[in-house]
Amino acid sequence: MSGINFCGPLGNCGGEGATGATGPTGATGATGVTGATGVTGPTGVTGPTGTSVTTSGMFASNTLGSIIVVALGGSTNIRLPNNQSLGNFIVSINDTVFTVPETGRYYITYQINTTVGLGLGAGARVTANGTPIPGTILVPAVSNATFYRDCIAPLTAGSTLSLQLFSSILLTATLISGGGTIGASLNVIRIQ
Repeated sequence: MSGINFCGPLGNCGGEGATGATGPTGATGATGVTGATGVTGPTGVTGPTGTSVTTSGMFASNTLGSIIVVALGGSTNIRLPNNQSLGNFIVSINDTVFTVPETGRYYITYQINTTVGLGLGAGARVTANGTPIPGTILVPAVSNATFYRDCIAPLTAGSTLSLQLFSSILLTATLISGGGTIGASLNVIRIQ
């Protein structure tokens, strides 16, 4: 029986070996489906109402064909009794003086249309408390039947405004009328 080897019984298993090194990170998987939108939070408190600067404004006109007499070197306020939209402004009983309700910067515009040219030395303007507002003064270099100006000027509460014709000579002017025309108008709007 020579040449035949017999194995002995199987020995016990050895202890578990040490953990091997971590392998490289695998590729990132696909992005999952977006979850449902969460519940909308409560509405915040409403802020205070802003200031409206155009609440102070006025318009008035003359469509009557009024006759305006200006003394030598003088001035005459023009009546504006028609189409009055005064807002917070106050108008005098004879429709020639308008009182400003609030202090601020105002856009002022006017027009005067007469039946004939008024000649040299005649002019138009708006006054505040009797003092001409510089940006409103118009003295044409030639005879003129149409006067128009606009400007921005600071005005204080309680100031009184009037639209005027003035002249270095005795002057009689007739405002146009009829057919929806405006002989004179004044528009004042607070912008700041």
